[in-house]
Amino acid sequence: MKILVLGAGAVGTAAAYYLARDGHEVTVIERHAGPAGGTSYANGGLVSPGDATAWASPEALKTFVRGIFNHDLGIRVRLGRDPYLLAWGLRFLRQCTPARKRANTLPKLRLAFYSRDSINALSEETGVAYDDRRKGILYLFRSRESLDAAAGNYRFLADHGLPIEIVDAERMAQIDPGLAAARRHFAGAVYSPTDQTGDSRLFATRLSAYAAEKLGVDFRFNTTVEGLDIDGDIVRAVRTDAGPFTADCVVLAMGPESGVLGRRHGLDLPICPVKGYAATIPLEDEALGPTMGGADEDRYVAYSRLGNRLRLSCTAEFTGFDRSFGPENFAAMFRTAHELFPGAFDEAKAELWAGLRPMTPGSAPVLGRARYRNLYLDTGHGHLGWTLAAGSGRLLADLIAGRSPEIDTDGLLYRN
Repeated sequence: MKILVLGAGAVGTAAAYYLARDGHEVTVIERHAGPAGGTSYANGGLVSPGDATAWASPEALKTFVRGIFNHDLGIRVRLGRDPYLLAWGLRFLRQCTPARKRANTLPKLRLAFYSRDSINALSEETGVAYDDRRKGILYLFRSRESLDAAAGNYRFLADHGLPIEIVDAERMAQIDPGLAAARRHFAGAVYSPTDQTGDSRLFATRLSAYAAEKLGVDFRFNTTVEGLDIDGDIVRAVRTDAGPFTADCVVLAMGPESGVLGRRHGLDLPICPVKGYAATIPLEDEALGPTMGGADEDRYVAYSRLGNRLRLSCTAEFTGFDRSFGPENFAAMFRTAHELFPGAFDEAKAELWAGLRPMTPGSAPVLGRARYRNLYLDTGHGHLGWTLAAGSGRLLADLIAGRSPEIDTDGLLYRN
């Protein structure tokens, strides 16, 4: 079958790999000059089932409302005059109940486990390396109160298969000696030993090269999708600035832009762009940096060790499709990072970046067949896009092939 994949981030590239491995003729259309030019360019680097708890929750409801008025929080909401953001916010608020939080978390966790195992198997099958470390992730808490408040979420994940250890600051520093100087600032941490880290841009870049060379995938970069030509319940062609592309099947994996394209063609894709900031910095003294990934949960700062580089990320900013940034957006992140890893890096050498996460109100991705018979969705992965990329692509390949997926799809498949 001839298949078009729209988008060459970590999600789209993984889908293209699994589809081509099944023997399909795959073409990938991407508006950037290469793979992972958008959301996958510089995320936090965490492959983290331990972070699968749905954003929408009673606690998030309070933070979301506070973020409208206080832009110094890790979550910032700038409603402006955007009617879509207002409508999305109302849908998000309806998900902020204990029952919906549990219902939204479980499918994400199931897919996150599957995806973590899938990316490891993919790496072993292809030889694709991406500065991965399979040493676990530490979720850090500065007060006993915040640790106790979060423990319920982690115990819920543990009850459904996630190994965790709740540790004090001394044990935290034993697990990651890079935190030895910072342990006095923390009450403790949650250690998730089966979580891991890696560079999503390296993954997408190297996997796309492998898929092109070994599997014949045709990547069309610098090509912008403009719309779909629909005939009844079939997508006849994808319109681009380089002309139309036809195929038997189309996969929509355009991150935050997926929602805009989908709504233009009658699809209810409740995807909101949520801006995050990231910095990638060479380590001046590798012994003073982290040996694994982690997150300062009270400051909303995540970090990863990617080879000899430190990746930092922070903030969830609801501000539409604005990707602009300035030094002021990174000041709090750097203050926290210097506290965590004093002497490890020189922030003047940082590569700064801002990108958009494609968030749904319930935090679960949008997967499966759409209202058109040959249009499939692989988008809306939110803050876990890197974690869920491989598993989503593998699941989608099963659906397109007519195979029974290897995991329970309850709560994962799109309903329009």
